[in-house]
Amino acid sequence: MKWFSHILAWLVLCIAVPAHAAAPNSVQVTYDIYKGSIKIGEIEEVYTRDKDHYTLSSITKPVGIFAVFKPEKVFVNSRGLVGKQGLKPLHFDHRREQDASKDSSAEFDWEKGELTQIHQEQRDMVALPEGTQDRLSAMYQFMFLPNSATVVDFPMTNGIRLNNYHYAVSRGQKLKTPAGEFSTLYLDDQAKSGERHNEIWLATQRYNLPCKMVITEANGDQLTQVLSKLQIR
Repeated sequence: MKWFSHILAWLVLCIAVPAHAAAPNSVQVTYDIYKGSIKIGEIEEVYTRDKDHYTLSSITKPVGIFAVFKPEKVFVNSRGLVGKQGLKPLHFDHRREQDASKDSSAEFDWEKGELTQIHQEQRDMVALPEGTQDRLSAMYQFMFLPNSATVVDFPMTNGIRLNNYHYAVSRGQKLKTPAGEFSTLYLDDQAKSGERHNEIWLATQRYNLPCKMVITEANGDQLTQVLSKLQIR
């Protein structure tokens, strides 16, 4: 399920910013995933905040013909703290229903400044930069992104490695999705010619939740994730 790894790879954006007092306590979303014009999967996610703690769960399942040949679900979870700079993960795990060799997890020790990444029974301990997110918490860190932001630079772990990312932020066009029409911020990784190009649109009137994301491979192949259902409390 290489497409799933790609989809999540560009859900890795985060930034250390002041917390948004009006951020919701509960979010439930569903995304449709397309390869070209063909729907190949769905992602269902739930974000819950209880005072200064949060939990996140995500389930990805294949649909259509893809479900016949790749009938595997992928489970991703994140939990941690909510503070002045937004989300602060404590634990992350990624699990595939039929291939444990690709499972991974991460443990965040903020007091010691240490990040432990666990994959195939190997534990890799590295320095933990301030503001680090995991690849699931990252998309909900956008709830704390100021409207004045023009760039986003961030570290992110997927439980296997820690990487840094850079996106330019600008005002996006109004975007129609199955979940509604949204005013947006547009994030562009400014990829060079011949590189994979990642784009993401945030719904500015819905707490900057992602409403569309597109990966364009160097060969022109595209994966698109579009918001289809949204419930906020």
